[in-house]
Amino acid sequence: MARVKPLAELIEGCIGPAFAAQGFASTDILAAWPDIVGARLARYCRPARIEWPRKRRNSAEAPDSGTLVVQVESVFAIELQHLAPVVIQRINAHYGWACIGRIVMKQDRVGRPGVPPRRREVDPGRRGEVAKAVSRIEDAGLRDALDRLGLAVVATPQR
Repeated sequence: MARVKPLAELIEGCIGPAFAAQGFASTDILAAWPDIVGARLARYCRPARIEWPRKRRNSAEAPDSGTLVVQVESVFAIELQHLAPVVIQRINAHYGWACIGRIVMKQDRVGRPGVPPRRREVDPGRRGEVAKAVSRIEDAGLRDALDRLGLAVVATPQR
């Protein structure tokens, strides 16, 4: 009878080589990221890759620490910058050795993949106000751009 394999074993075999190309020894840091940095910060940043030093010291010494490159939403970059020493300490405690020596931040959108932005509805009365406000603008491109901007400002999130 065939043994049922845990999903983690199958995933590691499938995507392990891709993560290894980015410097990750396993997918573990991605799975443990919310536990390491906290749920709030994990929503706005994620590890992108680990850069390991090219030169290796004497093989008897401990290996050199790597640099963790983290994608972070711009509004949380300052917070992550202030928390970087704590995050490094938590990562190293998670793995049991000083594997990360510093964090480099790359500002980028980290939004959840596959989740479309929420649709916003515009009150017809407000729509008319925006159209009237931009109707006197002669340049069609500018008028359209300001119309879209005005709609974005007056739109309310759909509930």
